[in-house]
Amino acid sequence: MHRHSRTLREPTVSGSSEGTGSAADSIRSALTERHPAVPAVPGMSAPPARARAADARAADVRAAEVISGGAAAGPGDYRAAFDAAHLAMALVGRGGDVIAANRALATLLGGEPHELAGQSAADLVDLAAEARTWQAYQEVLRGRQARLRCTRRLKHPDGHSLWTEVTLGPVPGTADVLLSVADISDRRDLQARLRHLQMHDPVTRLPNRALFFERLSAALEASAYGSGGTGRIGLCYLDLDGFKAVNDTLGHRVGDRLLSAVAARLTHCADQSGYGRSGGHLVARLGGDEFALLVEDSTGTEQLTDLARSVLAAVQEPFDLAGQRLSVSASIGVVERDAAGTSATGLMQAADTTLYWAKADGKARWTLFDPERNAHRMTRQALSSSLRPAVERGEFALEYQPLVDLESGVVRGVEALVRWNHPQFGTLTPNRFIGIAEEDGSIVPLGQWVLRTACRQARRWQIEQPSDAPVFVSVNVAVRQVWDSDLVGDVAEILAETGLAPQLLQLELTESAVMGSAGRPLQALQALSDMGVRIAIDDFGTGYSNLAYLSRLPVSVLKLDGSFVRGFRYDEGTHPNPADETIVEALVQLAHRLGLTVTAECVETAGQAARLRRVGCDTGQGWLYSRAVAPERIAEMISARPGVRHR
Repeated sequence: MHRHSRTLREPTVSGSSEGTGSAADSIRSALTERHPAVPAVPGMSAPPARARAADARAADVRAAEVISGGAAAGPGDYRAAFDAAHLAMALVGRGGDVIAANRALATLLGGEPHELAGQSAADLVDLAAEARTWQAYQEVLRGRQARLRCTRRLKHPDGHSLWTEVTLGPVPGTADVLLSVADISDRRDLQARLRHLQMHDPVTRLPNRALFFERLSAALEASAYGSGGTGRIGLCYLDLDGFKAVNDTLGHRVGDRLLSAVAARLTHCADQSGYGRSGGHLVARLGGDEFALLVEDSTGTEQLTDLARSVLAAVQEPFDLAGQRLSVSASIGVVERDAAGTSATGLMQAADTTLYWAKADGKARWTLFDPERNAHRMTRQALSSSLRPAVERGEFALEYQPLVDLESGVVRGVEALVRWNHPQFGTLTPNRFIGIAEEDGSIVPLGQWVLRTACRQARRWQIEQPSDAPVFVSVNVAVRQVWDSDLVGDVAEILAETGLAPQLLQLELTESAVMGSAGRPLQALQALSDMGVRIAIDDFGTGYSNLAYLSRLPVSVLKLDGSFVRGFRYDEGTHPNPADETIVEALVQLAHRLGLTVTAECVETAGQAARLRRVGCDTGQGWLYSRAVAPERIAEMISARPGVRHR
């Protein structure tokens, strides 16, 4: 975008002697008097082109010297220099009318010099088009501003347009102003071509990232001033699925052809939909295989999702690239919102997040931005950044859920369940943060803290209630703890530190983690089992269920997933699924034959407990007996009579 500029500077007048005034008057009189054209001399040939060019340059220099007062000359010299100058010039009076114009200005504007005399200079070079330029021009005429320089697009009488640089400055010692007009059309064209190269992608010829953000910022700024549109903005952020494989296998030349073909289809979709402030919208390549379709003044999410559907269908049509037939798909993140209060950065963050969702949900699809899902992501990110320091700050606590003997009703053990007392989000259960801890590695220090705290508490119950049979404590262990830490060493150290017998510690690992164990994990489990620690498979029946592993792993307990137990429940108007009971009974018999005990999770009713007891299940865990509670409540349960419920 080209804008006019002005140089604000007070005029410099060298003294006020009569000599200066006389020279200025001579300039003015010389420019305003008429001189007949000099006739050609018969028989004299025209000077060569090089000589004419030299004469013209000399005339320009002479004009500049004369007008600036740098050389002494007579009235005829001033007039000759003014007329011969290649720079278009005019002398403008205090009222703004042209006093005299040279041949170069007449040629530039189309006409004769005498036709320009008496006309308004502001009209000739369009100085009244902008309020600021007009005001500055008036200040120059009044002598309050030394100079005005601006860029103007003028219309030639033959119909073509030209860009000019207009300069106005005072003639020293007079009230007149010298107007000069330079044709800068070629320079402007060059600048426009350079800008186009700078702002467009060389492969697809689409606007690039720089132009996209310039247009996006302008659209958001325009909406803030209320330009009569809808005040909304939409964006489809697109990424080709598997484009890297095309480059790697077929080469970058084919990859570039594919990008160009995709760009053409996106542009066609945009032209067909015809949305936007000016009857269209912007299709841009942001880099690599990422494209964006910006919709200004959108009418709602339906408009954007319709556009996303058409784009998805267009991209999925096979491409024929010089005999090479290719099929690709795309993932699209769709964002549509009120432009007020939206920043370019915020809009792109939302689009990038939504594109990630589309990829994570299976690719070859479009996904609409969901504020609730984004809030969950932001919460997850906040939890991730504060999880490791929370261990050091002591924000975690343990609650315990009893594991009850199904025959006697006696509490045989407890499962330690960690809670995060978050200062912002309140008490969080493990499903809110354990997955994050496993991803970022903070599960290792957290797991060590849980293990030490649980063993210390189990030993305390044993000391405080010596007449009751000691209960074992079951602690969940993530497979990353086995890989990233010395789990065997940690367990041995904690047992020695707390004085808890190894037989009173049970470690739970999920079926998916245990069944694929080999190498170091298997060695660690074997070492723990040899130490006397009980190994339990949690959520059994939902993972690999490779029964061959049971005979080779050092496992002592199977914990049946609650999905089996829920099938034992009688609900109003329904009956238990007999297949569930058959499966559970078979699993219990298999476990017993392998020397394993079986714990049923999610036991909620007495009917479930009775049926589990009938098929031979050993212990039960669930709300029928108790929710996870504080250590003090567990101490009461250990001393209570068998069969008493502790809700």
